[in-house]
Amino acid sequence: MKQVFATVAAALVAAGCSTQERDPPDAPVTAAERMIEEIQRSGPPYVGERVLAVMKNVPRHEFVPERYRGAAYDNRPLPIGEGQTISQPYIVALMTELAAVDEESVVLEVGTGSGYQAAVLAEMASHVYTIEIVDVLARQAARKLEELGYQNVSVRSGDGYAGWPEHAPFDAIVVTAAPESVPQPLIDQLGPGGRLVIPVGPPGRSQVLQVLTRNDDGSVETRNVAPVIFVPFTRDE
Repeated sequence: MKQVFATVAAALVAAGCSTQERDPPDAPVTAAERMIEEIQRSGPPYVGERVLAVMKNVPRHEFVPERYRGAAYDNRPLPIGEGQTISQPYIVALMTELAAVDEESVVLEVGTGSGYQAAVLAEMASHVYTIEIVDVLARQAARKLEELGYQNVSVRSGDGYAGWPEHAPFDAIVVTAAPESVPQPLIDQLGPGGRLVIPVGPPGRSQVLQVLTRNDDGSVETRNVAPVIFVPFTRDE
């Protein structure tokens, strides 16, 4: 199984031109098609056609800073400011696949970032609740999601460790930063059959992408999926 990365030093190397400068006017579509081909080659684990169709549809270039838009559809993470990154497309696709959401799903995301993962989930789910601890990123993501017409996403600024109990239980929870252990409140907020997709492990070192599934009897099964590297899960002091 190959190692996959959500944030690496290479994320700091980006193209210095805009998409329009680098490619012809239809570049976002062409680049998205290349991105999908890259995702398809990146497994195992592999990603299904439904998720790939959504990934092709969501305008990733809208969720990265202007200076990095020329690299928006490359299969690598990119900086989004405040020491955070937008995960590489394969990781976003894989976590979405593992969450197994459908049009009736209510989803919690912890770690909004630029809003890209929330947008992907929103294309497939009934409603997405997303929490970002960095206030400036939360506000930027909320504006961008509203601008792009995602009316089924609610963004909150704050510490995501305790989840969003007012809207629990959730059919899926996706965490885009790595704690050293799985927060118990997130497990508690899974509904029957719900899935928690989360990277777990020490900061700055290889972590494990896990899927925790709540059975109908309340028990929880944990499955290790792939080695990853995410930014650390941070909390309010």
